[in-house]
Amino acid sequence: MLKKFKTWYKSVFGSQREIVREETLGVKNHRVDIKGVTYFVAKALFTDIPEMIEIERAVYAGKAPWDSTAFANELRREKDRLYLVIRRNDQLLAFIGSTFDERTQDAHITNIAVLPDEQGNGLGRFLMGIMIKKARQLNYKTVSLEVRVSNQQAQHLYRDLQFEQTGIKRGYYFGDHEDAADMVLDLVATVPETASSVQE
Repeated sequence: MLKKFKTWYKSVFGSQREIVREETLGVKNHRVDIKGVTYFVAKALFTDIPEMIEIERAVYAGKAPWDSTAFANELRREKDRLYLVIRRNDQLLAFIGSTFDERTQDAHITNIAVLPDEQGNGLGRFLMGIMIKKARQLNYKTVSLEVRVSNQQAQHLYRDLQFEQTGIKRGYYFGDHEDAADMVLDLVATVPETASSVQE
């Protein structure tokens, strides 16, 4: 009897959770206003990959950490991945990617990059805000990421968003083997930011 109940419960509520998850990770293309400037936000497409790699090259001194195959593999996994891009005047200015792991209840930021000339304009904060909001909507426990120990600007943003450093991954980054700081936002213990500080 218990086995039948578990099967029924999973079929009813499991499918409902999948629907909620699908709706939450679905993002419609829309315009947003960030610090008085209008941008266009959309889910990343395969056609965006060359521009995403160019942004990485601009950010990481000519060396893109990810290649087109890595990005394509991520974009194919629509059930547990969400990649977003920000454009203005048809130019891709920033992007973010995240995995949403049902097992661990963690949204892990896999990649975030903003063109150097656009840094400081609130695009990174905006994109992080979307992923945090999605994780909260799914009732996840944490949002996590790795960041270069030398990237103090990014670490300042993450701390401002209530992330805390939980450890160090030695020699984490390919190429120069720089260490990465593990940072985690505890969604259970922290209060959501106000609409004025995180827009969508």
